[in-house]
Amino acid sequence: MRTTPVVQAIAAAVLFGSSAPFAKLLLGQVEPIPLASLLYLGSGLGLLLYRSLWKADPSSGGEARLTGGDLPWLIGAVLAGGVAAPIVLLFGLRSTPAATASLLLNFEGAATTVIAALVFREAVGRQVWWAVVLITSASILLSLNPGGEWGISLGAAGVAGACALWGLDNNLTRSISAKDPLQIVTIKGIGAGSVSLLLALALRISFPGAAAALGAMVLGCFSYGLSIVLFILAMRGLGAARTSAFFGTAPFVGSLLSIILFRESPGVLFITSLPVMALGTVLLLIERHEHPHLHKSLQHEHRHRHDEHHDHHYAGEVALADGFHSHVHTHDMYEHSHSHTPDLHHRHDHG
Repeated sequence: MRTTPVVQAIAAAVLFGSSAPFAKLLLGQVEPIPLASLLYLGSGLGLLLYRSLWKADPSSGGEARLTGGDLPWLIGAVLAGGVAAPIVLLFGLRSTPAATASLLLNFEGAATTVIAALVFREAVGRQVWWAVVLITSASILLSLNPGGEWGISLGAAGVAGACALWGLDNNLTRSISAKDPLQIVTIKGIGAGSVSLLLALALRISFPGAAAALGAMVLGCFSYGLSIVLFILAMRGLGAARTSAFFGTAPFVGSLLSIILFRESPGVLFITSLPVMALGTVLLLIERHEHPHLHKSLQHEHRHRHDEHHDHHYAGEVALADGFHSHVHTHDMYEHSHSHTPDLHHRHDHG
């Protein structure tokens, strides 16, 4: 398995996992719905500010821009993950005991994998399934609250439904992961944040002072914005299922930071779940998927450099220091065999 996308996926998990303990510090000053709005708006507006200050030039190895054909995937992702999922979750939480909700919220990774395998036909072998099961089980152990109130209700189905919608969001985003991740996350962040903002205004929920609001937006810029950018980059090389499995380690980052920030001692559940999570991660790292496969003729655009899958020549390309550039290019049909993951060039059938 290639190192760069693995590092990107784990870095995304570290950034996102760190949001929980820091958001906990803000919850005393900010209501949940305004906090969600500020986090998402911080991710979108923060990246928009970065894009406006960063002058795109040939030496930057610029990313491929979104086109009209990408809009259905982007709109679907925003509606599923940024609009529908939070609303379904809020209604579900009304009648769901906290202990039950905490467990159910761990199923986003599993939902992503099931949708990737069954709907988008992504190659998910037995080793990846075991990794997903182990990491999800470890997250369940970590959030287990034996002394809490339990119950199964229609609201619990709503919480599970929100996880399924986020899983759909991940897979729809994977379909446009070849395009500029900053552009994608800027649109998703502003779109999702605006919906939460309108919901907070409609419910007449008060917003915090300027200092707390700015703190939430800065947190959102890194823990949501930069994290999702890295998540999208990782999906280019790993596909949705494997990236989400690595991302499933985020709760452990949050727990570890909570131990440091709030001087909590690691409980039995943390110590028990840690080796389970580690085993699942190791299974992902040592996975080797190799077989003869056919590359069909394909024309697309994404940031790339010349390698075994990009041996074309383009008269207008600029020689860059790191060899990266972006332009529309065509892949001829050919067959070969090597170890690979479901990256941009290996989304073939495994019938």
